[in-house]
Amino acid sequence: MSETEKITINLGLVDLGQIDLLVHEGFYTNRTDFIRTAIRNQLTAHAEAVNRTVARKALVLGLQNYTRQDLEKVRAAGERLQIQVLGLVTIADDVSPELALATIDSLLILGGLRASPAVKTALAGRIRSSA
Repeated sequence: MSETEKITINLGLVDLGQIDLLVHEGFYTNRTDFIRTAIRNQLTAHAEAVNRTVARKALVLGLQNYTRQDLEKVRAAGERLQIQVLGLVTIADDVSPELALATIDSLLILGGLRASPAVKTALAGRIRSSA
């Protein structure tokens, strides 16, 4: 997945100075490179725990995309979705807030949600997320 999400972190000056020293010495190309590497190393170290939790909670790992046609089929079948994703959920721009409310019962998102502002507002009370 080539898309990224911007995050903000606060670091102490000593930690930041150490990162800058490692960048200056050529271990990393910049602060972002250091932070991404540190995060990837931690995710690798905890990969087994993540995999167990994903399996236990029946989470979809990666990208879950919902089109208007997908949600119309759900509505026609008289069903409602309980969406659980570790990654990114996208709801197509042509999905109306009414269709989203009629078909999406709950969302557990450990990652990000991409949807129109109107759909995000409509679903706000049904969304649990990591952010």
